[in-house]
Amino acid sequence: MRHAIEHIPVDRSDAAPELMEVRGTVTLAFSDRHRRRIRLMDDAGEPFLLDLPHAVRLADGDRLRLVDGGVIVVRAADEPVLTITASGPIAAAKLAWHIGNRHTPVEVLKDGRLRIIDDHVMRDMITGLGGVVDQEIAPFNPLNGAYHGLGGAHGHSHGNDHFDHEDHGRDHKHGHSHSHGHGHNHSHSHGDHSHSHVHTAGKPHDH
Repeated sequence: MRHAIEHIPVDRSDAAPELMEVRGTVTLAFSDRHRRRIRLMDDAGEPFLLDLPHAVRLADGDRLRLVDGGVIVVRAADEPVLTITASGPIAAAKLAWHIGNRHTPVEVLKDGRLRIIDDHVMRDMITGLGGVVDQEIAPFNPLNGAYHGLGGAHGHSHGNDHFDHEDHGRDHKHGHSHSHGHGHNHSHSHGDHSHSHVHTAGKPHDH
């Protein structure tokens, strides 16, 4: 079975020539494009194993480097979306803020319209704010967050560690390293005397 071990973003320009040889494409819906390790089928029906160091959000045009050479290109599947038109750039910015405030991924189209996955609650909110919403079937390729590509800087790896392609990556793998060694040094001055104490989690307070 082919083995894909590296994610190459679509905007990466320093790829070696051997990474330009396309060995296939894989078309995935948005909900299936946050992956780390899973068995997938390409668009020709041939299996391959995706085995990345950490979970990444795959975007349309990204490449997956194969161990034996060449790449598989990721394609965003057509799916139900809401395409949003605002009355002007200020109104569009306000709508984008409200969408982002609800942690909903959003795509900004070249013509300035916004696009999100179809959701009746979001549709009602947007129309209530004055946006015009069209229900469409189209690829969804949202903006990546500011920390995308930092190798899990915040310790969240929502990838799937299972081979079963029917599992949509709901097995959350949280890489939190909770270190509670908070060193709070409080210094108090009370009239003619002063004292200080250090709070260290897990130890008694020494006054």
